[in-house]
Amino acid sequence: QVQLVESGGGLVQPGGSLRLSCAASGASFGLHPMKWYRQSPGKERELVAASARAGGRVNYADSVKGRFTISRDNLRNTVYLQMNSLKPEDTAVYYCNAERYGIMYWGQGTQVTVSF
Repeated sequence: QVQLVESGGGLVQPGGSLRLSCAASGASFGLHPMKWYRQSPGKERELVAASARAGGRVNYADSVKGRFTISRDNLRNTVYLQMNSLKPEDTAVYYCNAERYGIMYWGQGTQVTVSF
């Protein structure tokens, strides 16, 4: 059974940094897309960053370009989201997503709160 487990969320002050991790088990995702989404109360879930495959092309939402970095460790079957210069508007539940042969998998989400 495939599982995605996120970690690394928490409370941080504006301008601070956090690194989210998403560890996959049950299948290898090195050749498959892995992404980070986020959802704030009252808003739709939005794509934050995407990695086509380990070492492949990456894309970012305009709102996080230059501040967030998605990366992958193929040996650990893990995707990361390094978030710098965090803003209050980055507050959301962050979800890891992976797709393998047309099947989508989601993690349980991790809360990120940016506030004084």
